[in-house]
Amino acid sequence: MKKISFHDQIARNKRNSFFLVIIVFIVLIVLGYAISFAFSPDYFFFIMILATIISLVYVMITFYNSDKIALASVKAKKADPVLHRELYHAVENMSLASGMPMPKIYIMPGAQINAFATGRNPEHGVICVTEGALNILNKQELEAVVGHEMAHIANYDIRFVTTVAIVVGAVSIFSQLFLRSLWFRGNRRSQGNALFFVIAIVLAILAPIIVKLVQLAISRKREFMADAGSVQFTRYPPGMINALKKIKADHEKLKVPTAVAPMFLSDTTKRKVAVLFQTHPPIDKRIKVLERM
Repeated sequence: MKKISFHDQIARNKRNSFFLVIIVFIVLIVLGYAISFAFSPDYFFFIMILATIISLVYVMITFYNSDKIALASVKAKKADPVLHRELYHAVENMSLASGMPMPKIYIMPGAQINAFATGRNPEHGVICVTEGALNILNKQELEAVVGHEMAHIANYDIRFVTTVAIVVGAVSIFSQLFLRSLWFRGNRRSQGNALFFVIAIVLAILAPIIVKLVQLAISRKREFMADAGSVQFTRYPPGMINALKKIKADHEKLKVPTAVAPMFLSDTTKRKVAVLFQTHPPIDKRIKVLERM
């Protein structure tokens, strides 16, 4: 089995993530052109600006309050340096290994092994782990999980995902504005090109689905990057491998709001859906990649 470098894995997933973001932007532009030409080309920039502003305002409010929203939604409490000494040591070690500031540390209720990171940059980083992770994982496994979350912070994943969310939101707003406008047009004759009108309707229906699938693909790529980042910080692949094996064997279900579920180390719902519709890669695939490092 050919070995792979965690540096190569991180670089590859960064390239793939960038390529997927380009696809989302292309879908946005094509949709905007089709809709504007369906009515009148003069509307293109107006539609683009309106949809972008609406999605930008909504997402940026969420972005700057992401840590507070996420922690409140899962009822997390600040970790105690004495009671949670092992967790504090793990975070300190990974902070030194990554060269990043020490993030704030929180504990959330739940018997399932899981964790998430939030914060718009390393200076505002937050790591939250479940009680189950503290009870079940050993020292090396806990450090690996913390390293995974530190990698998310180091890669500015919250900022990256926010950028994608803005564009995806703009696509959804484009589509909704156009489809709803059809109700008010009645039998009025379109001043735009009839062919563009048909294309615009098809794109308005398909574009939100396409960009959502791309958004999920980006989320999966960022998880592979964070796994590789964990190995980079710990220099011990078995730590992350064994943690994932325990997560796979863990049958507890962690109930969290859908909006924050993609932030977690692993899928929180244990639902059986096609990989295409999952926010996280299959655990077996993640393990196989790590075993080659």
